[in-house]
Amino acid sequence: MHVTRFNEARPYEAPNHFDMRCLRLQGKEAGPSEQMWMGMSQILPGGHTTLDPSPIEKLYFVVEGEVTVVGALNGTEQRASLRAFDSCRFAPGEARQLVNESNRPALVLLVMGNAPPAASA
Repeated sequence: MHVTRFNEARPYEAPNHFDMRCLRLQGKEAGPSEQMWMGMSQILPGGHTTLDPSPIEKLYFVVEGEVTVVGALNGTEQRASLRAFDSCRFAPGEARQLVNESNRPALVLLVMGNAPPAASA
């Protein structure tokens, strides 16, 4: 068993994330995990990510506030507003974006798989 206390969680920088503070809760530098890692992001009003694809499946769970999520796959774009206790899955290869369009901070939990090891030549 590996416990991470929230007040001891370490921040991490995520590319293309703006007006957001991200904390690693499990996996990577937060502790052992073979298949996935978990993080929590506070998204300030107006905070957002860019619309970027990822080869790894992602799960988002809104803990507090409201977040607009945008997904784009094979030329089709979808948009949804998520509130507390709503969740969303983005498929591998699907572009995704999170935007806080409200005047209150939002708190979002992220779970995603670890990147597969690079193939050796």
